[in-house]
Amino acid sequence: MSMCTLEKRGDLFLLTLTGDDEHRFHPDTTASVLSLLEQAKSQSTRGSVLITTAHGKFFSNGFDLAWAQSAGSQTGAVNRMHQMVESFKPVVAALFDLPMPTIAALNGHAAASGLMFALSHDYVFMRNDRGVLYMSEVDLGLPLPDYFAAMFAAKIGTSIARRELLLSGKKIGGEEAVGLGIVDSAAHDSAEGVVEATVSLGESLAGKKWNGEVYASIRKSLYPGVCAMLGLTAKIAASP
Repeated sequence: MSMCTLEKRGDLFLLTLTGDDEHRFHPDTTASVLSLLEQAKSQSTRGSVLITTAHGKFFSNGFDLAWAQSAGSQTGAVNRMHQMVESFKPVVAALFDLPMPTIAALNGHAAASGLMFALSHDYVFMRNDRGVLYMSEVDLGLPLPDYFAAMFAAKIGTSIARRELLLSGKKIGGEEAVGLGIVDSAAHDSAEGVVEATVSLGESLAGKKWNGEVYASIRKSLYPGVCAMLGLTAKIAASP
């Protein structure tokens, strides 16, 4: 089971999925990530920025399917899958509601809910030498949760890109992902390089000293369909 840490570096919060495993979202991992996002929110100030990354070959390989399958029955496995889908929703909501810019630094592969986690950030950076995006649901025969579908419709701009990602079972590398408009950058040839690039962007954004509540409100207003499913509203009362 994957664990995570939150480190504060000046204005930057660095959330890291630690260890060399696949960083799968077991409910305990999900709860740990959610707790750290709440911690970042509570400590946020003007100029705060979140960067999320991971150690090893994987950013995240999705839900903990082995845990679901170990339930001992098909009904138990289905119930565990449902539990993971439902427990993950507040993580996506927390990222949409976070009062600061958010950047995902993909050190490696991002699949299924691991890719959903990445796309819940405002910016996504990949490596050009390693790591793919992969929505495995069509290959595994798993339906797409409703809030996943809403997120992909909102965040991925063209029907061709959505088809390539969701209906082809294709593993998409960095250069192709940039071309399809799924990620912002794939110009980095190491995990350190992608983190350095996101830190550079993060420091630039931090220098704006934006009002985080206003930033979050604008973000939520851009994705009304997703936010409705996540139980979020865009209305705030903030002074300039």
